[in-house]
Amino acid sequence: MSIDFKHPDITKYMLKGQFGLEKECLRVTPEGYLAQTKHPFGDNPNIDRDFCESQLEFITDVKDSAKEAWEHLLCLQKEVSEKLRQRPSGKELMWPFSNPPYLTGEKDIPIADYKGKLKEKTIYREYLAEKYGKTKMLFSGIHFNFSFSGQLLEESFKKSKSSNQREHTDSIYLELAKKVTRYSWLIVYLTAASPVFDGSFFDEKEKGKTVIKNYSSPRCGKMGYWNDFIPVLKYDTLDAYVDSIEAYIKQGLLKEAAELYYPVRLKPSGKNSLDRLKEKGIEHIELRMLDLNPLDPAGICVKDLQFIQLLFIYLMSLEDEEFQPFEQIMAIKNEKRAALFKESDIQIETGWSISFSVKYMALHILLSMEKYFADFEEPELIEIIRYQERKILDAKNRYAVQIRDRFREDYVKKGIRLAEKYLEDWGK
Repeated sequence: MSIDFKHPDITKYMLKGQFGLEKECLRVTPEGYLAQTKHPFGDNPNIDRDFCESQLEFITDVKDSAKEAWEHLLCLQKEVSEKLRQRPSGKELMWPFSNPPYLTGEKDIPIADYKGKLKEKTIYREYLAEKYGKTKMLFSGIHFNFSFSGQLLEESFKKSKSSNQREHTDSIYLELAKKVTRYSWLIVYLTAASPVFDGSFFDEKEKGKTVIKNYSSPRCGKMGYWNDFIPVLKYDTLDAYVDSIEAYIKQGLLKEAAELYYPVRLKPSGKNSLDRLKEKGIEHIELRMLDLNPLDPAGICVKDLQFIQLLFIYLMSLEDEEFQPFEQIMAIKNEKRAALFKESDIQIETGWSISFSVKYMALHILLSMEKYFADFEEPELIEIIRYQERKILDAKNRYAVQIRDRFREDYVKKGIRLAEKYLEDWGK
């Protein structure tokens, strides 16, 4: 079920939609260690915790553009910086990288401490710590939430053969989820920004030693937090999609749906649960493969967010294809490969025993996008795509290369100086 974005009734709504960001980052001391203090922001719905007590989660309001969501994320961090600067126990900083700073063992990674009715959230995190280990759960990233505008979905429904608008909307998001999962490797390749570790991530005795492995994004690569199996999901209907996730829970492979570590999730309005998803239908899609970009004060470049929106539009302009089980497995393997640092090591599989270099595949897709959007005669859209093309044509434009070169020595010390700079800038 493709969408004809070039139809004038749909074109006018093409770039409209709703956007939200969720950013994880660690609170750290000026010496480069995890903060051991309690979460200082109470029940603020925009500032929560993720896995551990010192892992902040910023949750923006729903906005009408990627830029507005980016701006709200920046505002939330400015708000937090004020409190962290004046903590009675001493100043704290927001660590700007996906990979953690100095670690002194799992005993000093405090699991998020929820009380009362929310105690189950702590129990669930204790389960994750036991199954996956605490250290791996410190990887931090950004989740990008998006929905097409209601007007676009309505116009698309009017022009479809569907008799049920909700089923039509669900079908659009199910198809988008398939396509984005298939091309998740492209997003990882273009946005990966985590090539550097502190040695204490691997061995406490190696604290202070900068370690560079062959990863541009460890959290999206083989060493990231993945399930013990590669899920195969059903996309024919929403019920089938939910049932395929519930089957893994019934088999004991997942404790709950939140444990499905997958690049894409489909979500309902309000509280997220599989029951509510079935009852209310799909409201938006969530992407989970974005690294923190320390080169941007918000942790994500707005041009990357705008590009992802254009990628959504482009993918939904293409004809629907089957997403066979072997293709789903191949897609996850491609994403893990794209998280490698050396481009020469990255081969993207496109079928049985068929693969191409990541540079060839990425450039092919971007040039196809550029050709598609040229028909809309909006130069700013072409520039958004060419910003990504420049990363392929010159490796020096890749975030991972810039970060490796800048932080290949004294990673934590330089990271703290960068965090201090952002704290000072936000205080002005």
